[in-house]
Amino acid sequence: MPAQITNFQCPACTGPLHFDGSTGKLRCDYCGSTFTVQEIEALYGEKIESAQQAAAAQAVTPEAQNEQAGGEGAPEGWDWNAVSDDWGAAGVNMRAYSCPSCGAELICDATTVATQCPYCGNPTVVLSQFDGNLKPDYILPFKLDKEAAIAALKDFYKDKKLLPRQFASNNQIEKIQGVYVPFWLFNGTVEVDMDFSASRSMTHREGDRIITETDHFRLRRAGDVDFERIPVDGSRRMPDAHMDAIEPFDYRELKPFSPGYLPGFLANKYDVDKEECARRADERAVNTAEQTVAATAYGSGYATCAMMGKNVRLRRGAVNYALMPVWMLSTRWKDQSFLFAMNGQTGKLIGDLPVSKERYWSWFARIAIPVAGALAALLYFFV
Repeated sequence: MPAQITNFQCPACTGPLHFDGSTGKLRCDYCGSTFTVQEIEALYGEKIESAQQAAAAQAVTPEAQNEQAGGEGAPEGWDWNAVSDDWGAAGVNMRAYSCPSCGAELICDATTVATQCPYCGNPTVVLSQFDGNLKPDYILPFKLDKEAAIAALKDFYKDKKLLPRQFASNNQIEKIQGVYVPFWLFNGTVEVDMDFSASRSMTHREGDRIITETDHFRLRRAGDVDFERIPVDGSRRMPDAHMDAIEPFDYRELKPFSPGYLPGFLANKYDVDKEECARRADERAVNTAEQTVAATAYGSGYATCAMMGKNVRLRRGAVNYALMPVWMLSTRWKDQSFLFAMNGQTGKLIGDLPVSKERYWSWFARIAIPVAGALAALLYFFV
C-alpha cells in the first residue's frame, strides 16, 4: 500500500520544509534553502501519484489500534476487561497515522489533509486524502505570514470607540494557525425580468393655485447576470459568517492544486458536500442579481418606484473545489474567548469584540444631551 502520510524534506539537508507565502517557495527551517513547488513536485511526484491512485486507501483507526493492543500477543496474566476499545461515535471520524519523521502516533479526524506532529514539530501531509474526487481543483497559496496576522489583529482594535480600555493590551492570543479551508466555487447565470411602477411629479403655480401634475410609468428591467466562482466554505468547523466576511479572494492567483503548498499549515477536506453548499450559492446569486437589476430602476430618478413583479431563473454551471488561505486567531480576555479570521491573501480581518458598557453610556450621553437641548430650545420658541 502506498504511503498515506509524508513530509517534504529539504533535498540539501533533509530538514523539514514550510511553504513561505512571501516568496511563494518552500523554505528549509534549518539550512534556509528554498525550492519552488514544481521542484518539490518533481522530487516527490512518484509518492504523490501513487497515493492519489490508491482508490481504497485505508487508514488505521483508533478502534483497530485498541484491538491490536488487547488482542493476540497481549501479556498473559493481565486483566484487559477494564480497557474499553469503544471510542463511541467520535471514533468513526478519527484516524491514526505514524509521523514519517519520528514515528509518533498522530490522531487526526477524518477530514485532516495537513497537520503538524506535536512531538517533533514537522509538518505532515496525508496524501491518501487526495484520492479521486477528494483532490481539490485549485489552491490559493498563503501570501501573509503569522506576524502579519498578529499585526492585523492589533490594527483591528484601533478606533473602536466602544472597546473596553484594557482589552487591546490584555487580550491574549491563545492560538494562531494558518488553515487551508475547503471551498466550493460555483459558476452560473441568473436571468432576471422585473416590472416596476414609478411616478414623477411636477408643481407649478397658476394664479392663486398651486398645481401638481403626476405622471405614472411602468418600468421593465431585464437582463442576465453572470457569476464566476461564488465561494461557499465546505467546512462545518468554520463559522460561515466569518468566512463570508473575509471575502473577496483574488482568483487571479489560483494555482492548480499541489500538496507542495501545504507544509507548515493545517488543511482539511470538505465535510459539507457541494449539494448542500449549492443552496447558499443559489441564494447569494439570486439575491445579488435581483439587487443589481433593481438598482437600475430605483436609481433612475423617479420620485417613487416600487417593484410590481419579477421572474427569476437560475442557470447553474460548473462547480470547482479549492483550498483557500485563512488565519484563525483565538484570544482570551476575562475568561471569555474571542475568535478572529483573516484572509491569508488580502489581510482582511473580521471578529467579534466586547463592548464597554461604561463607554457605551458615555457616548450615548454625548449624543443624547445636545439633541435633547436642541429639542427643548425648539419647543420653547415655537410652542
